Amino acid sequence: MPSTRRLCASVVMRSRITVLAAMMTCLSLVLTSQTVTADKQPNILIIYADDLGYGDLSSYNEKCAYQTPRLDQLAAEGIRFTDAHSPSTICSPSRYGLMSGQCVFRTGRRTTAFEGASGPSYLRPDDLTIAEMLQQAGYKTAIFGKWHLGLTWYGSDGKQLRGGFKDVTKIDYERSTPLIDGPNNQGFDESFVTPNCPTTDPLYLYIENGMVPVPANQRHKSDTLPNPGGKWRWDNDEGWKAPGYEFVEADVLFFQKTREFLDAHVNKSPEQPFFAIVSTQIAHAPVLPADQYSGSTQAGARGDFVRELDSLTGDLLDYLKELGVDDNTLIIFNSDNGPETMHTVWMREDHQHDAAGGWRGMKRDGWEGGHRVPMMMKWPGQISPGRISDQLINTTDIYKTLATVANVDLPKNVALDSFNMLPELLGQVPAGESIRPHMITQSFRGEFQLRVGEWKYLDHTGSGGNNYNDRVLQPYAKKVAETDYPGQLYNLKQDPMEAVNLYEQEAAKRKEMQALLKSIVE
Repeated sequence: MPSTRRLCASVVMRSRITVLAAMMTCLSLVLTSQTVTADKQPNILIIYADDLGYGDLSSYNEKCAYQTPRLDQLAAEGIRFTDAHSPSTICSPSRYGLMSGQCVFRTGRRTTAFEGASGPSYLRPDDLTIAEMLQQAGYKTAIFGKWHLGLTWYGSDGKQLRGGFKDVTKIDYERSTPLIDGPNNQGFDESFVTPNCPTTDPLYLYIENGMVPVPANQRHKSDTLPNPGGKWRWDNDEGWKAPGYEFVEADVLFFQKTREFLDAHVNKSPEQPFFAIVSTQIAHAPVLPADQYSGSTQAGARGDFVRELDSLTGDLLDYLKELGVDDNTLIIFNSDNGPETMHTVWMREDHQHDAAGGWRGMKRDGWEGGHRVPMMMKWPGQISPGRISDQLINTTDIYKTLATVANVDLPKNVALDSFNMLPELLGQVPAGESIRPHMITQSFRGEFQLRVGEWKYLDHTGSGGNNYNDRVLQPYAKKVAETDYPGQLYNLKQDPMEAVNLYEQEAAKRKEMQALLKSIVE
């Protein structure tokens, strides 16, 4: 679509007689540039994948070792972003970004991935979460799957437990539930979640609407699980679990719970819009594809695992059509960070598949492979099909975009790292024009990366996450010595692989970005 400026100029130049008509045309475009033409608020469904890299979908990677037809179809029916990013390169801080529209540095706490009985939640009591915002706008809200934002657990002495696997045995479930900082206290009407990574970090139990129906009172041993290829069970920590807890069928269960919610809500309250999040286990370690997907690709267990995600997502989208709500549902697919280290290495070695999609780095790293992720959106009648966008976008931007979609006026102190992307979704942004003036991401150690247009500044040396002196990662380290500068500056347009550090060569640009970063963070 032509820009408002070009269209207005063209109309004015035709004739002085049409000045009034031109002014009315311009005014109309301005007024509608950030409003939705739908008759009512749309339903909203977010599928939030875990450790799924930029190169893990065949729509993003022409050399993908397998096909992801249903997610490719989603991209073809809507918009696919090629410059999309997670706010962090690890799980928990990225989830904070989705829920709050902010980077985790704004909490004043260190970056961490919660384990055991650790917390409290990154989300503070006075944070307006994305679910609370939509709940107040009239939405029925729900979340299913991985929570991993930290939770407050208490021992029998009434004191808060501070994490670690030993503290799991001290949990007093009567004192701890209903959880004071669980999903149902953060704006979700319904929830069925796991506290941490569903198959990686004990404690292994389910939390349903703030309560724990079955406490973790059994010891979990990793050798009770399948180990496809003799290595893909890697990173399944032993600890305490609830009887009947599912490891292999984790995502099958999460998607089934989502379907049950949609079925009940649409049949009971068809006029009320819903907001639902499916937060998956796939493709986080360990790799445990459900039996019905095992062997479904020629790319080993992890290929099967991603195919499972593809199929489950496709089945859920089909179910929206069965319920008759597909035409008025905005669907968002996103990932929380880049691909896991060993997954990236093994897929490259065994199947010539680059889960990072050709970018430097992987999960935990501040380089592009750590936070450049797939993002796709579909909204029939609003988003034109088949669009590919190079608009700079972050998971945090989902917040203000949905606020605009739901016609919510936000307080100024909410979602400080979020930008409204609705004009881009509706095709109203001129080519080459960026909605974001800048973007901040954080790596494993909480160190900062700043994007401004094609420029990227890393406020740290090295990866910001993984140790590339490690034997396993040495083949993926730079073949020339790293510069001895305290930071890194790259021009991604000229140097997408972040190979040539321009820290001193472009000192003026680097100082400009350092000053901007300082002003944002401080």
